[in-house]
Amino acid sequence: MPLSCHSALQKIKVDTDLTVALAGNPNVGKSSIFNQLTGMAVVTANYPGKTVTVNMGTTKFDGHTIGVIDLPGTYAIGAISEDQWVARQAVLDGHPDVVVMIVDATNLARNLYMVLQFLDLGLPIVVALNVVDQAEQQGLITDVEHLSQLLDVPVVPTVATRGEGISELLKATLEASRRGHKSDVRHAPYGRDIEEPISALSQFLIANEVALPYGLSPRAIAILLLEGDPEFIQMVAASPQGKEILDQAQEMSEQIAYKHGEPAPLRIARERHGLAGSITAQVQTTVPRVETLANRLWRYTTAPLTGIPILLIVLAATFAFLFYVGAFLSTVFSDLWAAYVSPLIAMPIHFVLGDSVLAKTLLWGFDAGIEAALAVGIPYVLTFYFLLAVLEDTGYLNSVAFLADRLMHNLGLHGRAIIPLVAGAGCNVPAVISTRVLPTMRERLIASTLITLVPCSARTAVILGAVSLYAGWLPALSIYAIVLVLVGLVGLGLNKVMPGHSTGLVMEMFPFRMPSFGATLRKTWARFQSFVFVAAPIVLVGSIVLGALYETGYIWNLAAPLAPIVQGWLGLPPVAGLTLIFAVLRKELALQLLVTLAIVQYGGGASDLLHFMNQNQIFVYALVNTIYIPCVATIAVLGEELGWRRALLITGFTISLAIIIGGIVWRLLPLFGW
Repeated sequence: MPLSCHSALQKIKVDTDLTVALAGNPNVGKSSIFNQLTGMAVVTANYPGKTVTVNMGTTKFDGHTIGVIDLPGTYAIGAISEDQWVARQAVLDGHPDVVVMIVDATNLARNLYMVLQFLDLGLPIVVALNVVDQAEQQGLITDVEHLSQLLDVPVVPTVATRGEGISELLKATLEASRRGHKSDVRHAPYGRDIEEPISALSQFLIANEVALPYGLSPRAIAILLLEGDPEFIQMVAASPQGKEILDQAQEMSEQIAYKHGEPAPLRIARERHGLAGSITAQVQTTVPRVETLANRLWRYTTAPLTGIPILLIVLAATFAFLFYVGAFLSTVFSDLWAAYVSPLIAMPIHFVLGDSVLAKTLLWGFDAGIEAALAVGIPYVLTFYFLLAVLEDTGYLNSVAFLADRLMHNLGLHGRAIIPLVAGAGCNVPAVISTRVLPTMRERLIASTLITLVPCSARTAVILGAVSLYAGWLPALSIYAIVLVLVGLVGLGLNKVMPGHSTGLVMEMFPFRMPSFGATLRKTWARFQSFVFVAAPIVLVGSIVLGALYETGYIWNLAAPLAPIVQGWLGLPPVAGLTLIFAVLRKELALQLLVTLAIVQYGGGASDLLHFMNQNQIFVYALVNTIYIPCVATIAVLGEELGWRRALLITGFTISLAIIIGGIVWRLLPLFGW
């Protein structure tokens, strides 16, 4: 579970010989290097009020225990978005001995921008020049030694997915930590028109003996003030000489604006981009190259004419693999559990409590509840995570994000949001967690709301197991069509009513690559562990509560208050309303619980749902079950990621939407001859 970031940073400093912060954009292989270093033995930490996490782990090298802080992937550290703020704050609070900047060799100029930002903070830096193999395939040759000289920091070439250069990177990191280099001197300065105001403001800070925030250098504070950083302006304003310092900074900013005809923050950003481009031009050369299969695949998957059919094929293959392989694994797991595990659990409970109501209630949780969590988790969630990791590590999801960008903007999102939406088809829990890749709370809120409407594998089981079996394939497909329309309409509506707008899609695009099987498995297992820790306890407790209500008979007392909505509006029998309430533990339990409770009320013949529900009722039942909030595990994750107020708003919205749409469809079905 996430910890306080402050306490986690303090602990990792105490328990290790030195700490290293990994920084870089989301697509540069930062997570691969972190996985290579730590083996995914990580602790997740949150800043208070922030949902973007910082991962931490340890590694051993040359007799030293090294703490590794994996900063959120960003393209800059200007504190504009939540992930940028967390990345910068973790460095300022954590005081790492070295910052390892992971740079994409195929897009060096773009990546050097953040390297220069960290250098401006006066921090000790080591640059990991990643994907050098991909760069060479594209004909880009980097003079690593010259790059190191221009930046005045160590530069180590790496191929993270294969673990190449990791030992050399650790060695360079140890050497950099021993030097403890933290200086105002820049080997690659900006232009004179920028350096002179920076120097003047730095000297003013030194002359006035100002206590500098976070122990940063005068140069670093000068640049931040000239860039108009609101956080540092506020901190400086609170100091005894605050007014004089800010007046001096304002005067320097006006000088820059007067000379260049644009605000100082924009001019400094241009200078930084220009310096990054100048360095790249000096260290990289281009040689003729032969187009590879990876380049052709990238071109085919990002062009709409070929990319959309390829995307549909990939989605269909992913869904088919999840459904058929997942169903097979689920059946095998359930059979093995019933044959070997369930008797071992039931035996001691019955031995101590006999055949009492308490014994049966406990079995609902410790037998059926745990089996329920694992029977979905292992076959569907674990399988989906593996497929997702393969799609990520090959680079295909980058192409999908690029392809879907225009469509996603209409929903208030950008192309990267397609990734968690696709993930929702497997399980909504990891899909909501994966919205962390989105830069603003507005986009995360819209995406999370839409994800809750995407039919997960559990709801698909209800649709296929009830509607297609008893009403046919056309009604089953109609439910998917209705939900797809709802997702589009809700996205358009939220984009209209919520203040703000979607951010632009800024991401590196690089050719396809062969993933590392070991790295893919480690990533899959780490994500699955996170899911189990969140979902399993909730399902266990919820199953015990449901079992107690069922075994004591109180579950039937809840039917009467539901009658106006369940019978009057939705046209369903009361027993169906009960299952819709309690199946929030697991959506596919809705169908199982419907049959179980129906047998108790109507007798054994009710195992055929058509004995007490007609085809229209089955259709409405499955539709309502599909639309409203998927499960308590999703609600819990929404609370952690977005805050409980937003989580409850989404929950209430989807429940209301399900009831409204269900009642309307119940009245429209006869008009279509159903």
